[in-house]
Amino acid sequence: MESSGWRTRPGILGHHAASPQSIHALLGYFLKDRNSPTPFPGRDMLLDGSLFEWGVAPPLEKVIGGPGELDLLLRLPEIYRHSVSVVEPWENVGINLQGEAVRASKNIAYILQQLADADSILYPLWQSGCVNPQRLANVLSAGIATVVQGGNPSVYDAASFDGSKSGVEDILALVDELLLRRSSNSGPSIFICLGHQLAAASQVRLLKRACREVANLQHLPLDPEGIALRTLRRVCSRISDVGENLSVIKNGQRIAEGWHDTRFSVAPNEAFEVGTRRLLPYRRRGASDHVPGELHDAHALVADELEGVIDTMLVMERELNIEMFHGDEVNEEAALFANWAFKLLHDTLVPLRYEVAVSPLSWLLSLPYAVEILSQTEVDSAHLTEVSTTCIYYKDWETHTIRRSFTSQFHPELMADIRDIGKRDGPRYAELKDNDGVRLLIRLLYHGMQE
Repeated sequence: MESSGWRTRPGILGHHAASPQSIHALLGYFLKDRNSPTPFPGRDMLLDGSLFEWGVAPPLEKVIGGPGELDLLLRLPEIYRHSVSVVEPWENVGINLQGEAVRASKNIAYILQQLADADSILYPLWQSGCVNPQRLANVLSAGIATVVQGGNPSVYDAASFDGSKSGVEDILALVDELLLRRSSNSGPSIFICLGHQLAAASQVRLLKRACREVANLQHLPLDPEGIALRTLRRVCSRISDVGENLSVIKNGQRIAEGWHDTRFSVAPNEAFEVGTRRLLPYRRRGASDHVPGELHDAHALVADELEGVIDTMLVMERELNIEMFHGDEVNEEAALFANWAFKLLHDTLVPLRYEVAVSPLSWLLSLPYAVEILSQTEVDSAHLTEVSTTCIYYKDWETHTIRRSFTSQFHPELMADIRDIGKRDGPRYAELKDNDGVRLLIRLLYHGMQE
C-alpha cells in the first residue's frame, strides 16, 4: 500500500514539526488563561465542509480502515508516537435535533490541531473490525493519548451493534487491553459517552476474570506453602460474593441483580439527556443505601487521597457547563463496586507482587488501583446521571507514582449546537479557549501526558 497520502512530518499549522513536548507546552498555553491569542496567527482553518471528512484530505487523512493501513502504520512510528489516536466504536455518536448524524471524532481532531498542532489518527472499529485487540492496544498506548468515542449502541444489548464489523465483545476486548496498558511509557486514555460505558463494563469484566483465574490457579512458583495464593483466593471470594449479590436500583425498581446481569454496569437512563448541563460534584445519595457501606467508605477514602483533575476544576474554576447527548448511563453501584474491588485487590497484591510477577497472574499488576466518581448532572428535577465522569487511577508498584485515565458521559468536544465540524464552521481559537467542555478535555490530556 502506498503511503503518499499520509504526512510523515507531524503537525500542519506550525513552521516546525510538532512533538509531544511542543504539544504539551501548547496545551498548557491554552489552559493558562481565557484570552491569550492563538499561537498560530492566520492559521485558523477556513473549512470546506466537503473536505473536512476523515480520509479525504489533511489533517484527517490518517484512517486505519483495515489490516493494510495498520500494517503500514506499524512501519511508521514517527506517525503514531506523535499523534492522538481516536477510536470510533460506531459510525456516529447519535442524531442531533437538526436530524444530522454527529461524527464527533472530527471535532476531537479539529480541536487538537487548532490548539496544539497535534495530529490525530482514526480507528473506525465499526468499519475495520478488531482482529487483534492486544496488538491494537499496544499501538494505541504508544501514542500521545487515546480517545475512545461515543456511539448509538447499548453496551447491554449485543444486537444493537449489528451492522458493525466489531461486535460488543470485540470492542470490550480492546477496552480490556487499553485498561491494562496504562504505564510509565503509555499515554492516557479518555473514554467518552459510549466509551465511558464500555470502560465501566470492562472494569467489571477484568475483576471477574481476576477472580476466575485466581480460583483456578493451582500454585504460585514462589509460594511453596500456598500462603499467598490462599490470601488471594480469600480476597477474590469476597469480591465475587459482593459482585454476585449487589443490586442496581433505579426509581425504587431493581433493574439488575449481581455482576452477571447484562445491565449491572450500564442501563437505560431514567430519561434521554440532551443539551447543556451544569457539571455538579459527585455526592452520595440516600437512595444508595442498599450498597454495602464498605463500598461507600472506600470511595470516600479514594476521593480524599487522590486528585482527579475534574474534581479540582469544579472547586477552582467558574461554573462548568457541558453538552450531554445520551440515553444510557453507567450505574453508580457498579462504579462504587469497581473502585472498592480494585483497591482491595491492589492492597492485597502489594506484599505478594513478587510471587505474582512470575506467575500466570502477572497481568493483575496492570489493573487499576481505584476508580473515582468525580461528577454528576441533573437529567431533570427528579433524576441524576450519577456517574458523569470518573478518574481511573494506577499506582506504580515500586515508586508509588499515580497515573490517570479518564471517562466522561458527556461530549466535551461538542459545542452547544451538537454538530460536528464540517457541518458547522470550525470554532476559532478564542471560542475554544472560553468553552468549558473543551477546557476540560484539554486539561485531562495535559495532566495525563505528564504521567
